Amino acid sequence: MATVKEMRTRITSVKSTQKITKALQMVAAAKLRRAQASAESARPYARRMANVIANLAKSVSGPSAPLLLAGTGKDQRHLVVVATADRGLAGGFNAGIVRAARERISSLISQGKDVRIITIGRKGRDQLRRQYGSHFVESYEVGNKPPGFDLVQPIAQQILDLYLGGEIDVVTLIYSRFRSVIAQVPTARQLVPAIVEEADAASAPDLKGGTYSYEPDEESILETLLPRNIAIQILAAVLENQAGFFAAQMAAMDSATRNAGDLIKALTIQMNRTRQAQITKELIEIISGAAAV
Repeated sequence: MATVKEMRTRITSVKSTQKITKALQMVAAAKLRRAQASAESARPYARRMANVIANLAKSVSGPSAPLLLAGTGKDQRHLVVVATADRGLAGGFNAGIVRAARERISSLISQGKDVRIITIGRKGRDQLRRQYGSHFVESYEVGNKPPGFDLVQPIAQQILDLYLGGEIDVVTLIYSRFRSVIAQVPTARQLVPAIVEEADAASAPDLKGGTYSYEPDEESILETLLPRNIAIQILAAVLENQAGFFAAQMAAMDSATRNAGDLIKALTIQMNRTRQAQITKELIEIISGAAAV
């Protein structure tokens, strides 16, 4: 059994850990508000971009359709872009994204597909490289600065170079969509060929029977918008990841702080019982010695 001094030392150690987890929780909560605002402000832009591409794609088909929209006509070479965080201490946040990526990659490999991997974030790189190191193309770090186009533009350009160079046929982005403080959903989104979704009727203006007239033509506009849309989708995903990471870290550190408090209480009770047992034992020895005299 541990002595009173050993238990007192352990209680002090747990209290120090509790201070660290509490500080991390407060820092994550402060950063979450800004990250959540950034993620939510990026959604309307990405959604409106998707609406514009959907409207333009209705008028473009056949040989005139851009390669990023029409695809290569093949489904053999896949590029999986996995976006995680650089750091841990966030519960199962990074593990959930990596698990979804592993399922996707293993499914493609089992179908005989040629798979390549690009990671954004150190956690995804470290976990996937152990199993799929030979499939890696490149890895990027998110860094300490708020994500911006300076981060995602090189990634989008590398994807374009691989696709237009005929090295890949399909590009899928895997990230965690921020739903709420307690819910982050691992999500897979196909970037290339671009999936044309139905335009959001609620956000479309009432043209009162009129039609859009594009200048220049639809094909030229799509040739410009589709490469930019790749960077926008990646940036939106990284912003969603950042908000989800801070939310998960805040929840994990709150749980760790409460667990440390429970452990301190249990250790304190055990220490008091041990000390009381020692005092009782000493009293018994004194009384027995006095009775023997």
